Amino acid sequence: QVRLVESGGGLVQPGESLRLSCAASGSIFSINDMHWYRQAPGKERELVATITSAGSTNYADSVKGRFTVSRDNARLTMYLQMNSLKFEDTAVYYCNAVVRVAGYSYDRDYWGQGTQVTVSS
Repeated sequence: QVRLVESGGGLVQPGESLRLSCAASGSIFSINDMHWYRQAPGKERELVATITSAGSTNYADSVKGRFTVSRDNARLTMYLQMNSLKFEDTAVYYCNAVVRVAGYSYDRDYWGQGTQVTVSS
């Protein structure tokens, strides 16, 4: 079974930085696109960042210039470097990945459990 685990969330003050990690494990043949989503209380889930298997990236306008997504394929891990954090960045951040499971010929989406990021003064 494929498992995604986020880590690195916590409580920070405005202007500070945080780095999130998403580690994949299980019977994985390959990982295609990976995404960071976030969801604030009472709000719809929002796509924050995407990184493809080739390393191409896209960001939501609200985080562009402040956040950087990267991946380490050898470690099956994706990162989100968050700088200049703002109050409105407060949310649960979720990892999503499109995974080719070993022994199968198709891809499936998997989700992590989420990690809380709180920006407060």
